[in-house]
Amino acid sequence: MLIVNAQAYRNHAFVRERIRIRDGMILEAGPDLAEEPGEETLDCGGDYIIPGFVDVHIHAFRGYDVMRGENDIRAMAMELRKEGVAAFCPTTMTATLEETAFAMAGVRAVRLSPGPGEAGVIAAHMEGPFLSEKHAGAQRKECFLNPDWALFLEMTDGHPEDARLITLAPEKPGAREFILKAVKAGVAVSVGHTDATAEQTHDAADLGANHVTHTFNAQTPLHHRRPGVPGAALTDSRLYAEMICDGVHLHRDTVRLLWQAKGAEKAVAVTDAMEAAGMPDGEYALGGQKVYVNRSEARLADGTLAGSVLTMRKALENLIHLFHIPPEDAVRMCTETPAESVGEKTAGRIGPGSPAPVTRWTGDWQFVQTIG
Repeated sequence: MLIVNAQAYRNHAFVRERIRIRDGMILEAGPDLAEEPGEETLDCGGDYIIPGFVDVHIHAFRGYDVMRGENDIRAMAMELRKEGVAAFCPTTMTATLEETAFAMAGVRAVRLSPGPGEAGVIAAHMEGPFLSEKHAGAQRKECFLNPDWALFLEMTDGHPEDARLITLAPEKPGAREFILKAVKAGVAVSVGHTDATAEQTHDAADLGANHVTHTFNAQTPLHHRRPGVPGAALTDSRLYAEMICDGVHLHRDTVRLLWQAKGAEKAVAVTDAMEAAGMPDGEYALGGQKVYVNRSEARLADGTLAGSVLTMRKALENLIHLFHIPPEDAVRMCTETPAESVGEKTAGRIGPGSPAPVTRWTGDWQFVQTIG
């Protein structure tokens, strides 16, 4: 397929380009590409074309859950691609070592043997089990452990490359040693579900941590004399900062504060989605716990937020229409920046070798279609 008459997002700007997609891959892009014999052509009438989304924090989607293993992860990959997601990090919940190992084996299977029509699996985001009981959120506290490299290798069956990102509490015993080993093995470390001070967060960055999980949520708060994890996240240029842009987890001013402090090059839009994403309100599950979804809010019985029902498409819409972020920045925060935060080199961009799909949007940023 040759996409013509489009405003394509390339190099952080919208430019008049033609884009050739074949077999789920972008072959080339440029202003003067000629139509090949027999090639399908799509005239976009000046609409925007943006790269496939990259979601580095997603637990479940449309009734499928990472913790249920390979079949569910494959189904997630199929459904996410229809939504315009090019690549994602299937994200585990804190569970027993055996349950986590089962989920990680599923991630490995899908990553190594991708099927047609699936969004690409980058590798897992392990959200736990090395978290703080004080900021457990919807995680299972009874399964929390101190950071331990041997336990990590047990959960990954000796394949550290199956995890591209791991969230931990850097104040826990063993965290410093773990961060050093993880970074050396190519696993990005994210500070999250933590009681860490700003100083401990900066120290984690000194050791190689480069990420903060759902900034402001499930961590020490921002206080003018004790800035906590958010204060460090906003001011430390080494740290990518996740944010859940569903209008529930963060106030509008908080989203804009994070964007203004970090810039589009370090602010990472994520969904933190659970299985009700893309589904109607009702009763669902997350990490073996009942979750009640009502009016786009997912909560445990005690009212604790339990992930979200956000999609990356909706995150982009919210960034532009609800939080009034310039489209050039909003697109980058949903595509290229998440990819860069976990070392992904091809997804989230429009260029030769980048995976499809791409998505099409009107001039006033209304979704039109997923392409490729």
